[in-house]
Formats: sequence, structure tokens, C-alpha cells
Amino acid sequence: MRPAITHLLYLHGFRSSPRSSKALQVAGRVARDHPNVVWCCPSLPASPAEAAHLIEAAVADWPHDHMAVVGSSLGGFYARWLALRKGCRAALLNPAPFPQRDLARYIGDHPVWHNPEERIYFQPHYIGELETLAADIHRRQTLPTRPDDLFAIIARGDEVLDADEMLAFCQGGSIRLLPGGDHAISDFDAHIDALFGFLNLTR
Repeated sequence: MRPAITHLLYLHGFRSSPRSSKALQVAGRVARDHPNVVWCCPSLPASPAEAAHLIEAAVADWPHDHMAVVGSSLGGFYARWLALRKGCRAALLNPAPFPQRDLARYIGDHPVWHNPEERIYFQPHYIGELETLAADIHRRQTLPTRPDDLFAIIARGDEVLDADEMLAFCQGGSIRLLPGGDHAISDFDAHIDALFGFLNLTR
């Protein structure tokens, strides 16, 4: 029997925020059904190195056997990195397998999806920061991943990321593969029960 999760971290994606639809849905369900769970959904900086530092600081005192991390898109990449470092449970929602490659074409100034007045500047040296995190993931993937440790929702219809690359990134985990769908997982309502079933949050 997997230990119940008492601490839950949610990591949003590139140009996203804690105000994203999926983050708010997960937060609402935690507050309603699992009020004793420690919940954290930080606003991540554009710099991957700074984001990694913030993430590690946020969970520094959390018990790794009783914590889990949920990550969407770029947040899924960060979540995989953190889970391998901490040995904790992770749930990935259309995770970005190669952000060090794919975000190279997004260098520059961008509005945040949920607040167009807020902007981020993705700098060229951030690619090197992502490469460092990717190398750390690669080094730590020597032990096989178990379905109890990793859960993923992957949409074949993702218009941003390649589904086969996402599947390889989550190899060994428990995967809910959607035949269609989109990058945002617009029908997240239909899959949130499966996510919470995997997380096994304490009441």
C-alpha cells in the first residue's frame, strides 16, 4: 500500500501561472476534499535555474515519502527532475520532454497567458540552464521507473509537443493516453479522478 500524500506541489508551464485552469481545478479539489494536505503552487520565474532553486526551496522540509508533485508542460519537465532528485511521486500532464530544444525558438519577450499585462523575457542563456537540468534527469534515470511512482496524462492530439516523445519521457510510468485531446487537456474534468486516484492524498 502506497503511503498517503500529505504535501502536494503543482508546477505550471511556460508562460502559464498558478491561475491556469488545471492548477485552479486541482487546487479547488484539494481544498474541498483534502483540507489537511499542504498545498503549494508557486509562480515560476522564466529562468530555469531560478525556477529549480525556488522549487527545491519550497519542498526543502517536506517528507519525500509523503509528498507528490504535479507538473504541466514545462512544469512536467521540472516535476520529473524534482521527483528523481527527491524520490517522490510525480504526475505529469503533457510534459515537455526536450524544452532545451523546443524553447530555443521562444527567446524573447512574451505575455503571460492569464495576465497579458504581465510579461516574461526568455533569455538565450536559459537554454543552457535547461540543458543542465536535462542532463541531471538523464543521470538519474538509471533505475527503472515504476507505475506507482509516475503517472502521466498524454494527449495524442497535443498541438505543441510530440506524443511519442512524451511517452518515451514517461517510460515505465502509468500512462493515460488520450487518442485526441490538445496541449491544454481541455477535457481535464474527465481525467482529474484518475489523477487523484494516483496521488492518494490524505483526507
